[in-house]
This record gives sequence, C-alpha cells and structure tokens, in this order.
Amino acid sequence: MAELTPRQTVAELDKFIIGQANAKRAVAVALRNRYRRSLLPEEMAEEITPKNILMMGPTGVGKTEIARRLAKLVRAPFVKVEATKFTEVGYVGRDVESIIRDLVEASIHMVREERMNGVSGKAKEAAEERLVDLLMPDDQKPKEPQPQASPFAALFAPQGSQPPAKVETPEEETLRNSTREAIRSQLRAGLLEDQMVEMKVEEKANMGMDLSQMGIDFNMGDVLGDMVPKKTKIRKLTVKDARRVLEQEEGDKLVDREDINDEALRRAERDGIVFIDEIDKIAGRQGTGGSGPDVSREGVQRDILPIVEGSTVNTKYGAVKTDHMLFIAAGAFHVAKVDDLIPELQGRFPIRVTLDSLTADDFVRILTETENAQTKQYAALLGTEGVRLTYTEDGVRAIADYAFEANQNGENLGARRLHGIMEQLLEEVSFCADEMQGEVVVDAAYVQAHLERQFDVNTLRKYIL
Repeated sequence: MAELTPRQTVAELDKFIIGQANAKRAVAVALRNRYRRSLLPEEMAEEITPKNILMMGPTGVGKTEIARRLAKLVRAPFVKVEATKFTEVGYVGRDVESIIRDLVEASIHMVREERMNGVSGKAKEAAEERLVDLLMPDDQKPKEPQPQASPFAALFAPQGSQPPAKVETPEEETLRNSTREAIRSQLRAGLLEDQMVEMKVEEKANMGMDLSQMGIDFNMGDVLGDMVPKKTKIRKLTVKDARRVLEQEEGDKLVDREDINDEALRRAERDGIVFIDEIDKIAGRQGTGGSGPDVSREGVQRDILPIVEGSTVNTKYGAVKTDHMLFIAAGAFHVAKVDDLIPELQGRFPIRVTLDSLTADDFVRILTETENAQTKQYAALLGTEGVRLTYTEDGVRAIADYAFEANQNGENLGARRLHGIMEQLLEEVSFCADEMQGEVVVDAAYVQAHLERQFDVNTLRKYIL
C-alpha cells in the first residue's frame, strides 16, 4: 500500500473529481488509518477495525468515482456492487457472500497480473523460441518427444534391436542454427506477423453448472483442478496471435499459483475495498406495516450485516476474513432516509458524508481541470483524423450552463449530463471528421448554434450512459 498522507490522497483525487472535499477527506483518513494500523503490534492491530463510510448525495456527483479512484491509487482489490441485486437467504438470487467472492476474484486477477508482468521478459524469450520452432521448415523442425519406454523393456529386448539414434552432422547443425537466426531476425523486425502457424492450444473443459441464479458459487472444474485431464486441439493462428498465446502459456509456467492465491487472499483481507451502491433502495420505509417488499429489503440488510461486522467467507481459494476490509456504502436517499436502515447496519457505518449537487462552476472545472475531462477525450479522438478541436473559455462556460440547466429542468444526472451534452454538441463533427481538415473552434457561438434550437432534455436522455 502506498504510504500517502491524507493531503496527498486528496490531491490525487482532485485530479479526477471536482469538489466533494468532505468525502475525499473521509476516505483519505480511512486510507491513512490502514497504514497506521500496519505499523502497530499485531495484538493491537487485530483489535482496530476500519471505520466504514456512508456517502449520501444525488447521482453523478462522484460517489462511485471517489471509491474507484481510491482503490486504483493504492492498488487495492476493489469491487462495486448494487445492493438491489441481492436477495435474502431463502430466495432466488445472489447471496451477499458473493460480494466477498467477487472481491477475492479481483484480488487474484490483480496479483496474477503483477506476477505475470514480473516474468514477462523470460516469457517473451521462451515464446519467441517456440515461435521459431513453429516457423522452421518441416525437415528442420524439432521432433515431438516420444513416450518414455519402460526401463524393463531394454532388459528383454534382443541385442541390436534398438535403432541407433540419428546423430546430427556439423553441417546440418550449422544449417539449422543459421535458419533459426534468420527466422528470429525476421520475427523481431515484425516481418512475419501475418504468417499462419499451426500449434496446439489447450481447451478449457467446461464442467461447471450455472448456479449463480440460485446464489451458489460452485464450479466442478474448480473443485477437481489438475485432476481434470487437459485437452488440446490444433489451431491455425497468425504469428501475432500465436505469440500472445505462447507468452501467456510461458508466463503461467513461471508463476507460482499457490503463491498468487495466498497473496491475493492476504490483500483482500487487509486492503480490500467494497463499494455498496444504492443502499437506500433496500432501506425499509417507515409505516409499511411490517409486510410486503420491505420485509425482503430488511432481510438483505441483515444478510449484509455479518460481512460488514466481520465474518469468515469460504471461497474456492480458501477462507477469507472480512474484519479489516473497508466498506463504503452510497445512496441518493431521496425517498428513504438513513434512519430507515436497520440500527445494527447504521452503526457499522459511523462516518457519514453528504455530497453536494454540482453547480455550473463545477461543470466548468470538470471540463477543464480533470485529467479525464471529456473535452480532452473528444479532442484526442478527433485528432486521430486530422481535426484540431479547441475550446474557448466562453465555449466551455456555455457547455457548463447548458448542462446545469438540463439538470435543473429535468432529471438531475450530475456529471453524467455532460455525456449527452458533449455528444449532441459534437455529433456533426464526429460524423464528418474523415472529410474535415483543420481546426474546429468550440466557442459560445458554436455551442449556441448547435444546442439552442435542438436543446431538449428528452433528446439528451438517449445519450445518457
């Protein structure tokens, strides 16, 4: 985990999320407390649990993005789930323990990627040698290894019955080596990328049953593991595709699967971040009489409670403790209130922050200051076809004003409103970019000309992601 101070964490989040200072400070402190806990004696560290966070605010203001960027910042296993996708025990649907299984899968993928990157150099070298073997002329290709005969066969074989092994002459060895070097040089120069080769590719046996709809995370192939015989088939691939397959196979040989599993479980337990969205949708509203759908909502809350409190979840990689995972819950809470959650669950989210709705000034900053600003994205996309897209200050302000007005007069979609505005604004340029050359200046006049007469909340709605 990166040893970032709270100020450094907030500064990094500021590059992607505008405003929401209270939420950023809360997650920054939670992250720093993890680092502080790691410095304590084990006996004391075990007693210190994370202070989970509940974010309240309208859609599109940065709740999910704060959690996602935080996890990416510190390379922590992260999973985002929607509370409405789960049902209480006894009903058809996903069970809440699958949240932790998904987190472990994310951790496995993260650690495996790191280990594969660590051996990528050796894997590429080994893959190149195998590609050279595949591209060699048939009369010079290495022979397939023959099955090893029983050691007792030689004792009973008649004398002289074994054919003498063929000895390669110096001339043949020189020719083979020179051919290999020539092929290797062409490979490295990228001259053989489209040439076809035949190779054996492992087939993944599908022995699992799709029981996810029943809330069961089970696959027979995972249980049997290496006991299942591996099947291969001959496939024709381009050198480019074959190289990718071979590098993957060679990388798998160089990494330790058990080490990956152990490290992934440790990271999930120590650094895992679980983001539970739409938690307000499972809050039972007062005055419902204690029956109907609110009973099911309360059941889901009670099922979530153990994993947030701290429990052990069995996964196909081993048992995982949730005691020190950081849980961040979020919801708009337009209809339901935080007090509508069961008291036990409320108590497990002691830190509560309210995120503000976005103003026109916030939209200006989102379009100009963030590293992933849509203005920069569209300029880069259109630049691939020779169109130079530039924005004036009054043009950006006009876009921000239209986005703010659309949120005020229609559904408040937060920053997601910019997707529709920008797509409608640049639709003509995007369609004709291959025929255009030179510079397109997006100023206030351009924005007004392209949005004023066409501006309609219903029209924008089709672009919302």
